[in-house]
Amino acid sequence: MRGMEAAHKATMKHSRKFCGTLVFFLLLSHAWSQSTCDMPGMSGMSHGMSATSFVEAIENHSSSGTSIEPISTPTPMMMSMHHGWMLMLHGEAFLNAIQQSGPRGGDKVFSTNWIMPMAQRDLGPGKLTLRTMLSLEPATVTERRYPELFQVGETAFGKAIVDGQHPHDLFMEIAALYDLRLAKDTLLSFYAAPVGDPAIGPTAYPHRSSAAEDPLATLGHHLEDSTHIANDVVTAGLTYKKARLEASGFHGREPDEFRWNIDHGRIDSYSARLTVAPAANWIGQFSAARIVSPEVLAPNDNQFRMTASIAYNRPLARGNWASTLLWGRTRALGQSQPFNGYLAESTLKFANKNYVWGRIENVDRSTELLDLPVATEGFLARVQAYTLGYARDFHLTDHADTGVGAQLTLYEKPSFLTPTYGEHPAGVVMFLRVRLRGKGM
Repeated sequence: MRGMEAAHKATMKHSRKFCGTLVFFLLLSHAWSQSTCDMPGMSGMSHGMSATSFVEAIENHSSSGTSIEPISTPTPMMMSMHHGWMLMLHGEAFLNAIQQSGPRGGDKVFSTNWIMPMAQRDLGPGKLTLRTMLSLEPATVTERRYPELFQVGETAFGKAIVDGQHPHDLFMEIAALYDLRLAKDTLLSFYAAPVGDPAIGPTAYPHRSSAAEDPLATLGHHLEDSTHIANDVVTAGLTYKKARLEASGFHGREPDEFRWNIDHGRIDSYSARLTVAPAANWIGQFSAARIVSPEVLAPNDNQFRMTASIAYNRPLARGNWASTLLWGRTRALGQSQPFNGYLAESTLKFANKNYVWGRIENVDRSTELLDLPVATEGFLARVQAYTLGYARDFHLTDHADTGVGAQLTLYEKPSFLTPTYGEHPAGVVMFLRVRLRGKGM
């Protein structure tokens, strides 16, 4: 009885926090629509900014950092014009209830969420974009983590997180971007961010269309796109027709576990990325980075990371289909053993209100899973995760897509990990999701 009462109290506590997050989102969207509905030059609510070329899609900056998805990818957001500024607002929030099996399995009610206000205008010969991204996860993910079998990365209360995922920082991005058209098909771009996303990897998982309905982090996150929240980022990029080359400098240390503040440090890490968009529905990237001292528990370990990805998006008459194939490899400099992560994910929206998605991962894990000292860390095993989910929207407000859904994840691992994880580890997540959008969409 005491356990049931404690679980009920915890559920109510997290539900109240999510309700607070939901109210914040909806009040912000309502205030946005009320404050702009009578303004001269009002453009109305929209799916997002459309683009007819790769250069135009880059100038829209509708994703995190300077990353970009296929040109045809829809971006649900609210938009309006005010005194020469294009104002945009998009974001989402999930209320999740997770239950996992086996000796290492956990259960929890928590919320994953983010919101991104943006503003754009012409300035001089180019276009200025101001953008911030905020998350209330420091409040809605208690104990500095949520359960996720076989996940590793960062710390909580001074110890490495194992079988769990850390919350995002309150400030996920604070950035200014400037784009200068050198010719019709040539664009020079600059990006500066006290908190931001350097040119490494594809669009990070919280913002990928192919992962839009999956509320959990990818197992390969720290092999592929964990730099999507970095500090003191500067990036320059040159785009010509269907190709783009970028270079970034940034502070390599990952954010600390105190999620309400902004961390700073000198620029000590570097990355480069080549992106190619051969058609409106396709995009691919290859990137590499040297990251200095990313892990607080291993401050003397520097890393070299490579990623490659291909993304496909297909608009449908009553929906959309987005897919991503992704490979990431991270190796500690001075060590010969690299760690690889492979991912395939896809999300299909059909009949306007229905979503089906899947994710398959094959990732290397270190001896960190066994709680051994960091100094003895090395390759342990390769594990697999298979996820399938479904969600359906219902009408709650004109300014958001609200849906309920569930997903099942099955894991495979070597037999020697059976005493630790059980014979057939699995996890189930049920959720309520709210995603901001334009009225009438």
